[in-house]
Amino acid sequence: MAGRKRHSAEDIVRKLRRADELAAQGKTGEEIAADLEVSAATLYNWRRQYGGMDADAAKELKELREQNGRLKRLLADAELEKDALREIAKGKILSPTAKRAAIDMLKDVMNMSERKACKVVGLARSAYRQLPQAQTPADPDAGLREQLRTYARQNPRHGFRRAWAWLRFDEGDTVNKKKVHRLWKEEGLQVRRAPRRKRAGQSSVPIVAADAPKVVWALDFQFDSTVDGHKIKIASMVDEHTRLSLLNIVDRSITADRLIEELEKTFAIWGGPPMVLRMDNGPEFISEALQAFCAGSVGISYIPPGTPWNNGFIESFNNRLRDECLNRNCWPTLLEARVVIGDFKDDHNHRHRHSALGYRTPAEYAAGCTHRHHPVGCEID
Repeated sequence: MAGRKRHSAEDIVRKLRRADELAAQGKTGEEIAADLEVSAATLYNWRRQYGGMDADAAKELKELREQNGRLKRLLADAELEKDALREIAKGKILSPTAKRAAIDMLKDVMNMSERKACKVVGLARSAYRQLPQAQTPADPDAGLREQLRTYARQNPRHGFRRAWAWLRFDEGDTVNKKKVHRLWKEEGLQVRRAPRRKRAGQSSVPIVAADAPKVVWALDFQFDSTVDGHKIKIASMVDEHTRLSLLNIVDRSITADRLIEELEKTFAIWGGPPMVLRMDNGPEFISEALQAFCAGSVGISYIPPGTPWNNGFIESFNNRLRDECLNRNCWPTLLEARVVIGDFKDDHNHRHRHSALGYRTPAEYAAGCTHRHHPVGCEID
């Protein structure tokens, strides 16, 4: 008697997807099980264990979970408003300015009348309607406010501490630092932090044309999600000359160390590293760990920030992966995404006929390619 056949998780996912295709053709459960060479009970257990479901059901589940998330956010907002009302009722808002703001919030958000809002907050209606002294000509700090505005115009990157020091030591005004801080905020003179510039990696080699195999390998990430809303990160790499897909990492997170580990395996499989790795300025790519790994063995060519067209080969591959695979599938599990995306990349190498390769597959073209790299010198007069 022959022993029981052991199926890997990847084989089970593939057979479940094949079962969905046969079911769509109108075959019964017994016919599907016979075609897959398993029993009906085994097929049932696989579906229960691996959560197999058709694309429509997975899409419906994803929509329901998104709707549930929106309802939870609405409920959280309502609870937040109730908590704010409780805090107001406890009398924790002390300053008249804060009480006026609380009354405005209750009138706008809760549609509460002015009389009731003033009663909840604990501020008289006459005090609510009275303008703050700072907004009247009788403001005793009008001169100090004008000094601060003048200083801010002359020194737009200075904060209130330096303004206080200027008043105290240069102008000779004995003024409290807390008062300067309060007036500085009321006048809206806070210094906004300049947005941080995006870091750009330093290329170790000049721009190289991929005129032969293993000259330039292009690397990039893209993202998708499972039906529960959790992120999936996908790393892909192609040879710019042969169009071969060389790397498949599908996980929740991919660190620089994990990327280096997978690159080592890829280099070993394909007989060594290429001359150049071309990539954008993502944090994993410009990390010191990856630069140290490539030092002395692989050149790194970073494209300028915000110019994905300079990495067109991998962007074209990612666009095809998105259009023909990711957008057509809903992922119940990370395992199924890993299996299906891996099969797509294998199909790209062995079945997809590329017009730029004379309508040969990347694997066929690479097997018969005899091109050699010819470095081109560049001199500046």
